[in-house]
Amino acid sequence: MNTHILHKDVQDFIAQHLKSNLTQLILKGSPFEEVSIQEIATQIVAKEKSQKKLPSWFQTDNIYYPPKLNLEQTSSEVTANYKASLISGKNVVDITGGFGVDSVAFSKQFETVIHCELNAELSEIASHNFEQLGCKNIQTYLGDGIEYIKNSPHTFDCIYMDPSRRNDAKGKVFLLEDCEPNVPENLENLFQKSNSILIKTSPMLDIVSAVSELHSVKEIHIVAVLGEVKELLFLLEKNYVGNIHLKTINFLKEHEQKFNFVHQSDATSTYGLPKKYLYEPNAAILKSGGFHQVSDQLQLDKLHQHSHLYTSDQLIDFPGRIFEIIDVIKYDKKKIKSLLPNKKANITTRNFPKTVQQLRKELKIKDGGQDYLFFTTDLNNQFICILSRKV
Repeated sequence: MNTHILHKDVQDFIAQHLKSNLTQLILKGSPFEEVSIQEIATQIVAKEKSQKKLPSWFQTDNIYYPPKLNLEQTSSEVTANYKASLISGKNVVDITGGFGVDSVAFSKQFETVIHCELNAELSEIASHNFEQLGCKNIQTYLGDGIEYIKNSPHTFDCIYMDPSRRNDAKGKVFLLEDCEPNVPENLENLFQKSNSILIKTSPMLDIVSAVSELHSVKEIHIVAVLGEVKELLFLLEKNYVGNIHLKTINFLKEHEQKFNFVHQSDATSTYGLPKKYLYEPNAAILKSGGFHQVSDQLQLDKLHQHSHLYTSDQLIDFPGRIFEIIDVIKYDKKKIKSLLPNKKANITTRNFPKTVQQLRKELKIKDGGQDYLFFTTDLNNQFICILSRKV
């Protein structure tokens, strides 16, 4: 950590060049003897990214930002505050502390937060930033969080971890045992020091596989921001053997979409042909796999077992996108082209043999406009095209 970066003239220079052309700036070199232009560029890129991701940090003076990768891997302020709302108490250990965004959120819910971090520079950066943010109840520990828990004489109200995927874990689908720390391997030791464990994972993790690797899972939270799943949260309670509750949330600019259900419930779908309105679940629901529960709870007909689109005659409040259906036709190139005289539409495919790119090419339809085309399969296994407009 180069503390010269925190000098007022350097901080002013960073603030003044947030919108500058970085390539040109780097070519000019650094105006400061003790700070390289590469270090300045790192701070500019990170500070600019934090404006949306970490607004409180962006608005605070003298925040020291980490390398790009560490900032990319950290929680956003929105998701950090959400996970902090799930737990509270006297003390919590963040055993994979990193840049410290989650620890700051936890500091509002707990009397004491212990931030553990293996990387010495990242630990120093986090400690400095905690002071700038006025978080006086966070203690930093340089070292292995698992070892800290094992060697501590204390018990804790909660243990939090954000295991990172090991580099040798191949393919997109991975297991918790492919992560560092290895959660399943350490679970019993952790439960000796706390009755509550909160685990954050990548949205790429398969939920069914994760449940089979763990035990005592009480809740699974699927957190999306602006329609993109950002993280999965597994809340474990020692010796818990009841139903697992899945809770989905999608943070939009002005409101939140929530949908909750019991894992492996006996919900069933009703099916029907397209009616007046069409509903497309948000990304958090799609990740949850609660497709029958959507039909069952909201009393909507599903178009097909594998289509994951819903319909009704009466408009309802729905956790996803809502469309008014203008026309429904069997998949026929000539008829579809005749629907769009301006040859412009937004295209979505659900349970359909062709991709969006293939359809655009063969139908010669440009992207955009107010018309939405859904290519899917109906309950009679017919390929159909639904022309609709957003409600």
